[in-house]
Amino acid sequence: MATPAIPAASALVRRPPLENGDRLTRREFERRCATRPNTGKAELIEGVVYLSPTVCCTTHGEPHAAIVDWLSTYSTYTPRVRVGDSATVRLDLDNEPRPDVLLRIEPDAGGQSQVSSDDYLEGAPELVVEVAVSSASYDLHDKLRVYRRNGVREYVVWRVHDRQIDWFVLVADEYRRLEHDAGGILHSTVLPGLRLAVEALLAGDVATVLAELQRGLDADEHAAFVERLQETS
Repeated sequence: MATPAIPAASALVRRPPLENGDRLTRREFERRCATRPNTGKAELIEGVVYLSPTVCCTTHGEPHAAIVDWLSTYSTYTPRVRVGDSATVRLDLDNEPRPDVLLRIEPDAGGQSQVSSDDYLEGAPELVVEVAVSSASYDLHDKLRVYRRNGVREYVVWRVHDRQIDWFVLVADEYRRLEHDAGGILHSTVLPGLRLAVEALLAGDVATVLAELQRGLDADEHAAFVERLQETS
C-alpha cells in the first residue's frame, strides 16, 4: 500500500487574518496581505495594522477622485513624474502605508523612490496626499510622523469634515505648513507648476482646480522643470 504523501511544511501553516491593531513585522504583514487579498485598504504604521475596508462616497470616494484628476493631469504634462493611486509603499521595516494618491519623480531623474522587483514602491515619494475625515485621523498624527521621518518632501491632508487642506513641506527635517498666495492658491515647492485652488477643491469645483493647474503648467517655472527632467534621461 502506497505511503500517504506528507504535505509540504508551507501547506501546514495557516496564517491568521489581519485585524486592526495587530502588531506585525513588515514581512509578516505582507504575507498576511497576500493570503487575504480582499481585506480592503491595509496599512502598517509604526508596526501596527490599520484596516479601512469600506470607502464612503462623499467623505472619501469623491474627494479621492478629485485628487486623482488633479495629480494625474500634472503627471501627464510632466515627463518623468509618475502618479500612484492607492499604491503600497515600503518606507522602512515598520511602515508600509498605502497613500490615497502620490507623485514621484523617477529615480534616474533624481527621485527618491523606485519600484522593486516584486512591484512594490520602495522609498519616499516626493508628494503624498491623504483624504482624512477630520483632524482626529491618524493621517495627521502617526502617519505624518512616519512620512516626515522617511523624507516625504510634501504631504497634503484633506480634512473633509473640517473643510480644510493642510499642505506640509519638509524643511530641515520638520514639516511646515505651506501658505497660500493672495489668491488663495497653494504652490508646490518641490514640483514646479503644481498649483491648488483650495476653495474650489473644497467646493467640489474640479473644473476650476484644473484650470488653475493649467496656469501652472503654462508657467515658465514648469517649462524649466520639464527641461531639467529631460536632461537626466
